[in-house]
Amino acid sequence: MPIGSSSSMAGVRVRIRVRVWAQSSSSSSSSSSSSLASSPKRAAMEPETLLPNARRRELDPLRGGGFSLGVDLGAARTGLALGKGFAPPRPLAVVELRGEKLELRLIEIAQKEEVDEFIVGLPKSRSGTETPQSNKVRSIAGRLAVRAAERCLMKCQGLRVYLQDEHGTSMDALDYMIDMGLKKSVRQTKSDAYAAVMVLERYFSMSGHGAELVLPKNLELQEKLRAWSQQETEYYEDNFPDKATN
Repeated sequence: MPIGSSSSMAGVRVRIRVRVWAQSSSSSSSSSSSSLASSPKRAAMEPETLLPNARRRELDPLRGGGFSLGVDLGAARTGLALGKGFAPPRPLAVVELRGEKLELRLIEIAQKEEVDEFIVGLPKSRSGTETPQSNKVRSIAGRLAVRAAERCLMKCQGLRVYLQDEHGTSMDALDYMIDMGLKKSVRQTKSDAYAAVMVLERYFSMSGHGAELVLPKNLELQEKLRAWSQQETEYYEDNFPDKATN
C-alpha cells in the first residue's frame, strides 16, 4: 500500500473487532524455503514446540512466550504490529527498507521487542488461491527464516517465521482507521502498520490454526532451531511441572 515516511506508533493502543476466519483449502506450494503446511511428511517431523505461540496458548493458556511481530510487506514500505494475544495488537512502525536491510532491521526489532515469532501476511485472491505477489512474499519469508535461524546459532534464541493469509486485511485496516476518525493524511502514513495489526488479529482469532511455518532449507539450521525449541520445552516442564502436565 502506498504510504508516507517512516513513523513509530509504539504508544498507540487500538480496539479490534474480532472476526473468525476459515483457513483456505487451496494454496500454492512453490517456495524458496521449507513449509510445514506444504508437506504432510515434514509436518510429522516437527515437534510440538515449533507450533506458533497462539496454538501453544490454546493448548495451555498459562504458557508464556514472547511477542508476535505482525509483518505487512509492501513494495517499498513494510508495516509492523506487536501483540501477544492477551490484548489487542497495536501498530508499531512503518519501515522503508528492502532486501537485506529490511531483513536485518526486522531481526533487530524482534530482539528489542522480545519477539520470538514473525507473522508475515501472505497475499491471496478472494478465492483463496495464491498470486504472483504471494511468491515474492514467500521468497522474503524464506530469507527471513534463514536469518532467524542463524540468530539461533549465534545467540541460542529461537525465532520462528510463519505465513498468515492476509486477504482483505488492507480494507479492514482502512475501515478501522475511518471508524477511529483518523484523517486521510494520517491514514496514508499509518495504513501499513494497521494492516499488520489486522494480520495479527486474524492470526490470534484463529488461535494460530491458519499459520504456516517457514523453515530454512539448510538442515543444520533446522536442527539448531528444533534443538532450541526442545530446550525451551524442557525448561518449561522442569520449572513449571504443574502447568506442563495439565
